[in-house]
Amino acid sequence: MELVFLGTGAGVPSRGRNVTSIALSMLNERNAIWLFDCGEATQHQVLRSHIKLSKLEKIFITHMHGDHIFGLPGLLSSRSFQGGDSDLTIYGPTGIAEYVETSLRLSGTRLTYKINFEEIEPGVIFEDKMFIVTADDLDHGVRSFGYRIVEKDKQGALNAEKLKADGVEAGPVFQKLKNGEIVTLADGRVIDGKNYIGEPQKGKIISIFGDTRETVSELELALNADILVHEATFEGDKAKMAGEYMHSTTLQAANLAKAANVKQLILTHISSRYDREASKELLIEAKTVFENTEIAYDLAVFQVGE
Repeated sequence: MELVFLGTGAGVPSRGRNVTSIALSMLNERNAIWLFDCGEATQHQVLRSHIKLSKLEKIFITHMHGDHIFGLPGLLSSRSFQGGDSDLTIYGPTGIAEYVETSLRLSGTRLTYKINFEEIEPGVIFEDKMFIVTADDLDHGVRSFGYRIVEKDKQGALNAEKLKADGVEAGPVFQKLKNGEIVTLADGRVIDGKNYIGEPQKGKIISIFGDTRETVSELELALNADILVHEATFEGDKAKMAGEYMHSTTLQAANLAKAANVKQLILTHISSRYDREASKELLIEAKTVFENTEIAYDLAVFQVGE
């Protein structure tokens, strides 16, 4: 899995940063891409990345501010032109369905696929055999959500070396053993696949927050995450201003990462007042509290769990 930052700016686009959008690429895990927010011109950023809209399976919207949703109508339309024909689900606050449907209707846009809308409340919003996604309220004036994406533990690997040492030749029987089946070999021996499977592989946890000021719900959403993606609209000494505008600072994000025992913090949603040089200072500041911090730039790619 990897995170691709399509836009990392706050409020309005700047020369160095487009507005917010993050893609979670899971091509090896489920041959799919999930998108978190879709600010204006996200589809232009997609063209500069390896993201394929035809692989887009789900879109999670954190809140209804324009810098997080104005790119949706164009991107949804382009997905049709690029061969997307599978159903797409959009999760988000109340109003997201009306916004998308009205935009498409008034523009005369006809899609080649069906959109399913899930207007969410706190709690589990999606679960299948591979992932579970929960959401909770943040604090941003308008309703804003944080998302916690948990990959379920994966079955341990089959110990092929042990099998060979026990005189079991590679072949179709390996698949049965990998499935944990009891198998009778040609020589009459009966072996249990469970005895040849390693320890389960721990799934990854990714926490992606919408815009917010400090709030108690953040800790549970972020707890023990492999990656926490958190806004850092302002530098540390602007905590009062951040609170008034219902945003966060670098130091607030770093303190949360430390308290939640996350492995890596990625800062995004950077105010246009900070150019690339000033952004480096934001990173240095956050690292004084939480060393394993990175600051995202447009089109940056981060491997999950590496």
